[in-house]
Amino acid sequence: MTKLVKYSFKLSIAFFLMVGFSGCAEVGLTVPTAAVSGGAAGVNYSFTNNAYKTMSYSVNDVEVALGKALKKMDIQETKFKKKEDKISISAVTANLDISIDLEKITPTVTKIEVSAKKGLFLKDKSTATEIIVQTEKNLDEKK
Repeated sequence: MTKLVKYSFKLSIAFFLMVGFSGCAEVGLTVPTAAVSGGAAGVNYSFTNNAYKTMSYSVNDVEVALGKALKKMDIQETKFKKKEDKISISAVTANLDISIDLEKITPTVTKIEVSAKKGLFLKDKSTATEIIVQTEKNLDEKK
């Protein structure tokens, strides 16, 4: 009987490792928009708990709106790097390190991805989401 229990345990561990490290695992870990309330609707989360959203605005428009959002939220930008179709921004608060990527999908569509880390392992999804929400709010006010 103990051999059967050990075999079942090993088989269970192998199964969870395969599922956990497969590419399909991300599908089950995204947050459906209906599960998010208020202004955060449409913000999704990657397997690594980064918040992201695709917006129907140019990279330049999103960059300006993001700058206003960071200023309003009293988040200090520390690094700015611009390559062909991607802008990477680093920012900080008293206890968070924030990374923001803006990626040009088309001339009028931009993907924003935000990671707010507290220490080495903890992610602050609510702050990452709020950065996206405030950026989008600034874009809507521009209309």
